[in-house]
Amino acid sequence: QVQLVESGGGLVQAGESLRLSCAASGSIFSINAMSWYRQAPGKQRELVATTTSSGSTGYADSVKGRFTISRDNAKNTVYLQMNSLKPEDTAVYYCKANARVGILGDWRNYWGQGTQVTVSS
Repeated sequence: QVQLVESGGGLVQAGESLRLSCAASGSIFSINAMSWYRQAPGKQRELVATTTSSGSTGYADSVKGRFTISRDNAKNTVYLQMNSLKPEDTAVYYCKANARVGILGDWRNYWGQGTQVTVSS
């Protein structure tokens, strides 16, 4: 199987920056898209940013120009650089990977356990 471990969350003030990391491990044959989602209290989980294995990226309108997603394919790791953070960015951030286990395995989505990001005003 595939395990995803996020790190880098914390408490910051508005305007500051954080960098999240998510490392995938396990019996990985290949990883396609890797994405960051977030879920604020009382709200549905939403897509923040995504990147494909070829390097294409996409962002939610609310974070465009402030957040940057990147990945290191050799390390099976995805990053989220978050600049100019706002209180409304406060949420639990989750990593998701679309991965294949073994050469004959199906493509499946795997999720990390989440990391808390809190932005104070």
